[in-house]
Amino acid sequence: MSEQVAIEKSEKDWTVVLILALVAGPLGVHRFYAGKVGTGIFQFLTLGGFGIWSLIDLIMIALGKFTDGDGKVIANK
Repeated sequence: MSEQVAIEKSEKDWTVVLILALVAGPLGVHRFYAGKVGTGIFQFLTLGGFGIWSLIDLIMIALGKFTDGDGKVIANK
């Protein structure tokens, strides 16, 4: 038998994270909102990992796989 693990969902708003990633992705603003301050600073300093990191984040957010600072999934509710 396979057990299904309940995934904890974040209180953060998926739409807000998506819009922040679209508008200011390379600046890491969506990571600050999600509570990932350390990686948000690093993303800001590298301009979104030269665009690649911010693109990956955008894809992860759109797929509902992006997590907040506590490891909870930020999903479209």
